[in-house]
Amino acid sequence: METTQTQLYDALGELIYALAKVDGLIDEAEIGKLEEILRSHPWSNEIKWSFDYENRKANSVDEAFAKALQTCKDFGPSPEYTFAIEVLQAVAEASEGTSVQESGMIERFQRELTDYFQGQ
Repeated sequence: METTQTQLYDALGELIYALAKVDGLIDEAEIGKLEEILRSHPWSNEIKWSFDYENRKANSVDEAFAKALQTCKDFGPSPEYTFAIEVLQAVAEASEGTSVQESGMIERFQRELTDYFQGQ
């Protein structure tokens, strides 16, 4: 079954949730930065809905990250990953600077996707 664009944007919401939660607590600065960035994105509602859903369910960081990464791998190469990494970096920076856990998650996402697509 082919992964759709909608599923990709759901995954980006999950990924942003995992990043915001990885250092313990999602704070208002992170949510505010996310909403600011998404204002101009055509799929902002989908991404924000997915983020909010994960947050309401209080899903584990590892589960949300793994699910999002797998969806991205299934979707295939996309220019949206550049946007996703920019969003992750901005959200991480929004609350008292980027934590070690946040930078580690961003690097892991980039590395795992790059390794996966290069290995195909």
